[in-house]
Amino acid sequence: MYKAISSLSGRCAALTRGSCSMPCLAYFHRASGALCQKSAFKPPSTDVPEMPPCNFSPEKYTGMSKDRMIEIRRQNCNPMTMKVTYYKKPVFIHQGYMQWLWDVDGRRYLDLFAGVATVSVGHCHPKVTAAAEQQLKKLWHTTSIYVYPTLHEYCEKLASHFPDPLKVIYLTNSGSESNDLAILMARLHTGNNDIITLRGSYHGGSPQTIGLTSNAAYKYPVASGFDSTNTMCPDVFRGPWGGSHCRDSPVQTIRECTCAQGHCMANEQYIAQLKETFATSVPNRIAAFFGEPIQGVGGAVQYPKNYLKDAYKLVRERGGICVADEVQTGFGRTGSHFWGFQGHDVIPDMVTMAKGIGNGFPMGAVVTTPEIAASFAKGLHFNTFGGNPLACAVASSVLDTIREDDTQQNSLRVGTYLMTELAKLRDKYEIIGDVRGKGLQIGVEMVRDKASRDPLPPEAMAEIFEDVKDMGVLIGKGAIYGQTFRIKPPMCITKEDVDFFMAVFDKSVHNYMERR
Repeated sequence: MYKAISSLSGRCAALTRGSCSMPCLAYFHRASGALCQKSAFKPPSTDVPEMPPCNFSPEKYTGMSKDRMIEIRRQNCNPMTMKVTYYKKPVFIHQGYMQWLWDVDGRRYLDLFAGVATVSVGHCHPKVTAAAEQQLKKLWHTTSIYVYPTLHEYCEKLASHFPDPLKVIYLTNSGSESNDLAILMARLHTGNNDIITLRGSYHGGSPQTIGLTSNAAYKYPVASGFDSTNTMCPDVFRGPWGGSHCRDSPVQTIRECTCAQGHCMANEQYIAQLKETFATSVPNRIAAFFGEPIQGVGGAVQYPKNYLKDAYKLVRERGGICVADEVQTGFGRTGSHFWGFQGHDVIPDMVTMAKGIGNGFPMGAVVTTPEIAASFAKGLHFNTFGGNPLACAVASSVLDTIREDDTQQNSLRVGTYLMTELAKLRDKYEIIGDVRGKGLQIGVEMVRDKASRDPLPPEAMAEIFEDVKDMGVLIGKGAIYGQTFRIKPPMCITKEDVDFFMAVFDKSVHNYMERR
């Protein structure tokens, strides 16, 4: 019922450069019916797909040399900075505008990772930049011990995007801080300690949130995040159960399924695993369940359609509150809804957010109910920078821009197109195992082969990753084994940008298969 099947029915293609008179398109010439096996590949073209035009001219870079930056990076920046640096040949970013980035040599890149799913409406979006400049001339900083307009204007505006009773807002400076605060509030409100999260999740890097995070790469050999328990992630591609109708996505898995209409055996099995966790690993009463509507760092993993709804019911029966971590999925990124949780037909008790809230400006928030907020008011909570005038002005402009630019609908329209095109490459190449996501929260999971679903090795991922960058596109990587390419661009990208990326990605995978 849930076996993986191999799909080699796609046709091979060789890329050629588009005409200079139409720079936004990459052209394909179909091979004559050969299946995509190594013997069928044509020799890779040396041509690079043509990048779409851009009417913005960056400033000429006249600053520090690349060698000096790397020297300082090694000597003065913390060691983790070098450890997380992308690429064998790093990208030295100088300037950005909308979906584009320029390096210090003036080379342009299509940014499909948005500073780790952070730039929501576009780099240096003119409307947001103008709002920041205007506020900088008035007042940079004061705190909530005083009453100032931007704080109240923003809180009212943000609250209007939530259903009742989610109407009370705490402003913070990051996603980790938001989830830290949510942990404390959940424990105070319920009187319980234990928190459950999903394997493969990422909820932050602070001492408390590391406990919620379930990925060994982010763990340290010291005590952190007490009373946190991870349960099986309901991953319908890599997990033990899954089928071809499980998830809310334009693209389903390649796994076969014989479930009747409206019935999902995979969901039943994963909920059974959650029940097993309740029976074996936590007390009868818990504090909270934290879940991303779509896992971010975990590789855009999606769950069966009713999983969160069923999980929330079980959590509340045990006295816990349900927390939706919208750090990556919020602000229209999933396209169909403004918040990821809305796509699951649930209303959480708390919502945490950051990243896209400020289009790259450091800011976060926790939104909760009056009842939970009242429990937290028993002590004194104060945040020096949370909700400062500049942050609120920027975040308010981001909300306005999402509405005025129809950003959410663009995410749906362009994201659906991108996933549909990526699914064609999945059918073409044996090493592309899964394409998933909603809107512009997309994952492409790479495998040794579709039958085993074993992760593509890191060195192979690095080859493709570097090749994509060298042709002018920046994407991300994620998942437990680093086997998933993450595509989470500024939500202003166009179908022409997608066509360019598809040409680049197709050529990069083709090049790797030829070398292999």
